[in-house]
Amino acid sequence: MQKLNDLLSFVDSNFGGSQWFVFLLLGTGIFYTIYLKFPQIRFFRHSIRILSGKYDNEKHVGDTTHFQALSTALSGTIGTGNIAGVALAIHLGGPSAIFWMLVTAFVGMTTKLVEVTLSHKYRELAADGSVSGGPMYYMKNRLRMRHLAALFAVATIFSSFGTGSLPQVNSISNAMFASFGISHYITGAVLAVLLALIIIGGIKRIAKVSEKLVPFMSIVYVLGALSVLAYNYENIIPSVAAIFGDVFNGTAATGGFLGATMAFAFNRGVNRGLFSNEAGQGSAPIAHAAARTQEPVSEGMVALLEPFIDTIIICFFTGLTLLSSGAWTEKYENRFQQSDLIVLDGLYDEDDEADREKVSGYILRKLDLPLFTGKLTFEAGRQVGGNVTFVHARSFADDVTVKDGEALFSGELPVNNGRVAFASMAEKITVNGKSLLHSAPLSTEAFRKGLLGDMGKYVIPLALLLFAFTTSVAWSYYGDRAVTYLWGSKYVRYYHIIYVLAFFLASFTDTTIIWTLSGITIALMTLPNLVGILLLHKEVKSSVSEYWKKIKQKSD
Repeated sequence: MQKLNDLLSFVDSNFGGSQWFVFLLLGTGIFYTIYLKFPQIRFFRHSIRILSGKYDNEKHVGDTTHFQALSTALSGTIGTGNIAGVALAIHLGGPSAIFWMLVTAFVGMTTKLVEVTLSHKYRELAADGSVSGGPMYYMKNRLRMRHLAALFAVATIFSSFGTGSLPQVNSISNAMFASFGISHYITGAVLAVLLALIIIGGIKRIAKVSEKLVPFMSIVYVLGALSVLAYNYENIIPSVAAIFGDVFNGTAATGGFLGATMAFAFNRGVNRGLFSNEAGQGSAPIAHAAARTQEPVSEGMVALLEPFIDTIIICFFTGLTLLSSGAWTEKYENRFQQSDLIVLDGLYDEDDEADREKVSGYILRKLDLPLFTGKLTFEAGRQVGGNVTFVHARSFADDVTVKDGEALFSGELPVNNGRVAFASMAEKITVNGKSLLHSAPLSTEAFRKGLLGDMGKYVIPLALLLFAFTTSVAWSYYGDRAVTYLWGSKYVRYYHIIYVLAFFLASFTDTTIIWTLSGITIALMTLPNLVGILLLHKEVKSSVSEYWKKIKQKSD
């Protein structure tokens, strides 16, 4: 299993996780932003007017209102990326990673407008009478590239599991168990039943649930963030200054944080920003294609708001919360993850400036340090002899102890090229200590440093519950439209059964490989979509121009 995960990780790092992929996504957004003369600024007010229902018409073809379509699309994007993704971006790239997330969202607003406009324009009516749309339809009906459309649809089905279902429920069940002691099985079973009841009702029921849950969960989460900012108000301005002040210089070491370069900040900020709002991936256009309107561009205008809400508002609030609380530079007692743990050969002292610079250089890939290979001896959980340094989560690890279940471990710990060989030991062996945190655990600690005090630790698991669950609901629809495109609506019921069953099983099984696979399938969705929208740039521009002329004529 580990070999398969290593292979998938290699493919992902040279495909979806590569620099060229990031530049292609960002470049497409920049091209259209300039080509369409900054539509995210020019049409922003008009987008809000459409969303308010001013142009809604029950007689138009479609299954949802503009607001319901936007809520459904947002329920697919607002998820772990807004909580865990922002924390990971700061952990890897420092505060300026938030700046690049905001830039990515700004240009992503244009990408959303374009992909949704094209997908809505070439949507079709399915055999069961429902509207079916998405990038696969403009690829087939306009570009006449059926193989490209089929590739996108297949990748969408895999992504519905790899992005929208399995990792989401796994995150929820782990959070519920850690915070409230609720069994993984119980969480999985209850949510699987709720999921089935919602998705069986189709897009109309999904849209009705989304239009209520998305605004509610977004407001609750932002209020929680504001409670932290209010408590740490004196740190707000310095936090904003850190976001914008270190953009071109990188972030210097502070506290347990060993620094970050501009390249790290750019890569992590853009990567996490794209993961959060999915601009260019082609997923949201599937939801927007169901909107009731005769004007495809008008739905594109609504979609323009999506990255603004998802990233510029919610992710920015998360980032400010993490920075103003100071949690991102502090070390906490935690159980070390194998992927984040490195054993260096030699003793390095964090209080020694020269040693600190060496380890920082190693983490920032500027310097090679020797990695330990051999066996370390432990007695009553503590290391005996051996000149090594434990580095976990890109920080010096303190108070390292090894446990066998709840008991302190005595024996030898095998290490191979800096990695602890857990596979050759008993399943209950764990390495514990103090280090920096990232992802959801870091966000959890930040929310404890606000007006809610220790009660703030419940904000993140509850937010994850709502965010991740609605993501699973939205992605079930994306997957069922892909199934409809490939094989017809009569096979959707079988997809739903498999989707719900896999959702339940993932609540108590390891989804590491699924996370890795999802990175590949996301790229397989995104690349065909970007190729398609770039090929149709002239059509997009003429469609936007014609639409705006109609709006001006109506207002005159």
